[in-house]
Amino acid sequence: MARGLSKNMQGLKGAKQQSVATCEPISKSVSPTSPPANPLASVELFCAGIVFLVALAVYSWTLAPTVTLIDSGELIVVAHGLGIAHPPGVPLWIILAHLASIVPFGNVAQRINFSSALFAASACAVLTLVVAELITTASYLTASTRQKSGAKNKKPEEPAIARIIVVVPAIGAGLLMAFSRTLWSYATVTEVYALNTLLILVIFFLMLRWRRRMVTEIEAPSNAGQLISLITSYDTFLYAAALLFGLALGVHHVSVALTLPAIAVLVYRTQGLRFFTSKRLVYAALISFGALIAIYAYLPLAASRSPVINWGHPRSLQEIWWHITGRQYQVYFSFKPEIMGEQFAEFCRMALREFGFPWLPLSVLLAGAGFIDAFKRDRTTFWFLLTIIIANLAYALSYEIAEDKDAYFLPTFISIAIASGLGICWLIRRAAFKSLAVAKPSLVAATAAVFVCILALAANWPFNNRRHYFVAHDYVENLFSTIAPTGLLLTLDWQVVSPMFYAQDIEQLRRDVKVVDINLLRRSWYFDYLSRAYPDLVARSRDKIEAFVENLKEWERDPGAFARSPALTQRISAAFLAMIQSIVTNESRVAPVYMTSDLLSMDSMNGELTRWLTQNYQLVPEGLVFNLAVNHDFRDLPELHFQTRGLADGTVRFEKSDVVNLKVLPAYTRMLVNRGRYLESFNQHERAVAAFREALTLDPTLGPAQQGLVETSAKLHSP
Repeated sequence: MARGLSKNMQGLKGAKQQSVATCEPISKSVSPTSPPANPLASVELFCAGIVFLVALAVYSWTLAPTVTLIDSGELIVVAHGLGIAHPPGVPLWIILAHLASIVPFGNVAQRINFSSALFAASACAVLTLVVAELITTASYLTASTRQKSGAKNKKPEEPAIARIIVVVPAIGAGLLMAFSRTLWSYATVTEVYALNTLLILVIFFLMLRWRRRMVTEIEAPSNAGQLISLITSYDTFLYAAALLFGLALGVHHVSVALTLPAIAVLVYRTQGLRFFTSKRLVYAALISFGALIAIYAYLPLAASRSPVINWGHPRSLQEIWWHITGRQYQVYFSFKPEIMGEQFAEFCRMALREFGFPWLPLSVLLAGAGFIDAFKRDRTTFWFLLTIIIANLAYALSYEIAEDKDAYFLPTFISIAIASGLGICWLIRRAAFKSLAVAKPSLVAATAAVFVCILALAANWPFNNRRHYFVAHDYVENLFSTIAPTGLLLTLDWQVVSPMFYAQDIEQLRRDVKVVDINLLRRSWYFDYLSRAYPDLVARSRDKIEAFVENLKEWERDPGAFARSPALTQRISAAFLAMIQSIVTNESRVAPVYMTSDLLSMDSMNGELTRWLTQNYQLVPEGLVFNLAVNHDFRDLPELHFQTRGLADGTVRFEKSDVVNLKVLPAYTRMLVNRGRYLESFNQHERAVAAFREALTLDPTLGPAQQGLVETSAKLHSP
């Protein structure tokens, strides 16, 4: 038997006093089929139930009523139609979200949004159990250490205090996680991160329960056979965790895989190196691998059905591997110290506001106390939580991604919440050390836990209350309102494309509008989507499309060859531009062609396209889009009737780094300023002033709108 287990078994010999945390006598003989009961088990489940109900109530009240921004629209369409999402494909989430999508209440978006609330509330409940496991184990180890050293308590622990030591910190940590900025934000929308958090925490709970059984309930048996029988019995938790680990890799596999070092630390400190050379490790690995293969078998099966969104169309082993590994996103990795420094500064900002107001980071202080106490009382817990943070930050700080960066820090935030629960436990024991009267530690515990949780609730409610979140819905409606029947819309903005997937494919709105994402045109699978969605568009430019797709598939097979060859790069760039020119030219003969303002950015990838568009067409600002007009005569603009619920009316608050403030709100104000300038250039001064004022209504500090208003007002009032 390995060193860690043998020491714990030795500590069990002759043990006669009660466990501080569980208030149960240590068993003299343990049957492998009937392990000792835990009197607090029902209480812990009751506490987890309270946390679940409170969290679910808060999430349900603040739930988004329809589609939201970023990946929400795409994911809803994929889940509803059992399609394939962007890499890594998240098959487990798709299957579970599909079940939610067929529940007969609300719209499809609400149903899947609510599944996120269920996953997140369950995650908080499991975190409650995780904290209870850690405190119970630590209390046992402390008592065992005192026995072996011959130390005696000055006064026996009161049963009521022992219950408080477990219950209050567990509930406090669970509610703290429930009210955290990041998990709460993903609990009210369609995203994969709530389920991912739940799976990670269930794996932690199973492993910690396995460890507690190993540490506290195996007494030295009379023979080796009995010992093996005991270990095998408790390995059920280990194998269940292995199974769930493999399945969890079918969601956001990176953050799940990054917990493996921490799990390895937990196993090593429980049973030593011998476990890693045993058949039990092989069994666990095979179980995980089998679950992984089973869940990712979904990808080729779904691809064979040709669903609405068939991202990557993974059929061959190579294509499946590319999809699972997120090959297209590997360009976002950067190991430059200056970039990683910026990422770390951003993480610190997020950590300070995660569980409350950034200027009052009490939860961080509690977490610090919890880490210090764990180092003293149960060093395995200390290294377990610290390894989670180290592995998570090592990856996340080197990955440059903007819109859902906070989700990549969720394992770290989980560790902080757990450590905060341990910090609350430390406060209770400090109070109990000075006075064993139940009232005082109860008051200290209740005050600390309630105050910290209320602080998190108050700080994060304004940002996570999405009850009136119609930003994406109204954005799509406002875009559609100006586009003529069968018109073509070109865009680079995922905040346009993703909710439009939902509007057109789920709500069946404006199916006549042809929406083309310029970025997705650089993925061969997207042409299958266009062929099904807009067959006439593809037919009218078939020769140019086929020529580009041939180059594109060659690039997808070996992008390095293009990076090394300027001639190949020039060839595919020319084919891409020729295809866009053909699509715009041919479609403009059928119906108007429009583009969003982001296409005006002269970046390295789209600079040639932007130059061609601006040189060959007059960009007429109509609503939130430019109409590509052939002549340069004045075109009367339709009156604006924007719906902007939740955008800038104060019903929903957004961080400065939120995609609403970074992309959506600027899209409105930019087009209003363009409208004002266009009208002013044709001496429509009164209407220009109205456009500038509307822009300032959305953003009172907008410099171009202020300048345009001053200049146009002067012309309006000049004789």
